[in-house]
Amino acid sequence: MTTNQIIILVIMIAYLVFNVVVGMWMANRQEKASTMSKEKKYFIGSRGMNGLVLAMTTMATYTSVSSFISGPGAAGMTYGYAQVWVAAVQFGTVFLVMGVLGNRLAIVSRRTGAVTIAGYLKARYKSDGLVIVTSLLMVAFFIAQMISQFTGGATLVESVTGLPYWVSLVIFSVVVIVYTSFGGFTAVVITDTIQGIIMCVGTFLFIFFVLQAGGGLAGIDAGLSNNLPEVYDDLTGVYTPGALLSFWVLVGVATIGLPQTAVRCMGFKSTKNLKSAMVIGTIVCVFVIGGMHLGGAWAGALLDNQNLPTSDYMVPMIVQEIMPVGIAGLFLAAPLAAVMSTVSSLLILASAAIIKDLYRTYIVKDDTKKIASYDKNFNKMSFGATLVIGVVTMLLTLDPPDIIFFLNLFAMGGLECAFFMPLVGGAFCKWGTRQGAIASALGGCVVYVFCYYFVKFAGINAVVWGLLASMILYFVVSKATIGNGLDPDILDKCF
Repeated sequence: MTTNQIIILVIMIAYLVFNVVVGMWMANRQEKASTMSKEKKYFIGSRGMNGLVLAMTTMATYTSVSSFISGPGAAGMTYGYAQVWVAAVQFGTVFLVMGVLGNRLAIVSRRTGAVTIAGYLKARYKSDGLVIVTSLLMVAFFIAQMISQFTGGATLVESVTGLPYWVSLVIFSVVVIVYTSFGGFTAVVITDTIQGIIMCVGTFLFIFFVLQAGGGLAGIDAGLSNNLPEVYDDLTGVYTPGALLSFWVLVGVATIGLPQTAVRCMGFKSTKNLKSAMVIGTIVCVFVIGGMHLGGAWAGALLDNQNLPTSDYMVPMIVQEIMPVGIAGLFLAAPLAAVMSTVSSLLILASAAIIKDLYRTYIVKDDTKKIASYDKNFNKMSFGATLVIGVVTMLLTLDPPDIIFFLNLFAMGGLECAFFMPLVGGAFCKWGTRQGAIASALGGCVVYVFCYYFVKFAGINAVVWGLLASMILYFVVSKATIGNGLDPDILDKCF
């Protein structure tokens, strides 16, 4: 390792340790201050998020390694400005999720005591089958998404330090697993806020130094005309209309159905906090996602026939070339923050699905002795579940995918097909039934996976077909099984 690589590694490790210390300290503080049950503290953070924290944790959870490494890399090496326009679809994610589901999930979760998305679905549909199906689908797609994030974290450490991939993976994985396992939801949302701020700083640094190294916009235009002449093509010259439609669905409208962002709607203090989060989150998303992709496209002018394994290596390589070593270390904490925030949120929700939604509901049940044992050993069980899921994901990541971007989008599409209609339909369609919800979750995922591998039509992503199937199944099956109407208890608590 060179001296510069050692300095960058020290900065990154210091940042990782800082997150662990702050996350565990805040979690311990929240544990002492709140009178809620351990379960609610761990999985929903005692419902105490203000507007800033809610905005940052939602944005940081959604903003992943694709936003900082893979997407900007693809813009710089392959797609140019077209990738920037596609990324713009994501600008309104926080506003959309909070605006559609925010108040509804917050009210219903408080009335029913739900602390997870599966808990909300059980209250809304009173269906054990739906809880089991959605919990298992959640864990499966979360692991797929975490593999892409673990790969991104390890690739980042590897590319800037020269350490072997597996060593980089272990360093990243241990830190994220430890602070998520010990800290729970409170640690995640507090560190997400810190990471959101770091992402903003990192985005500014990236744009500033790319412009400086490229000789301003005029120099960048000249460099792009040589390195990536197709950067000036119109949007449909790079992406087909079907592909554009797919992106508008996959990373736009359908993000309402992502459980890792929807669950944030259960943890804020008041409607005032929700409204401020919608504004703050949108502004930060525009700056971070738009800024990084635009900077990535401009960075294409700085490439000089570098032989990189994939576009995922472009941003770390460019940063080390154009930034002073200390600032490069600070910048590289930003994508690391994006990866950590996404992974920690997925880990805590996967743990909740296993411990709360499956074990507590269907094994402990109402048995007095089992409930006492569950309450007594909750911290150990939640820690163990998070640890096991994290280690399994780390082992699966030892043989990483070629491009993180595509695995991340595959997992997103699966989650959207499973949860979009049960969540949105459940919130606004009084006549939606448990049979309709189960049919939409299962049927949507089956159609999605089938089309992902076997249906290639007009560049349309499989998520479009999966969501279409999910919607049709929800409406048709619900209308066919509504009978004499919904349970009065559901109507009272959920509408």
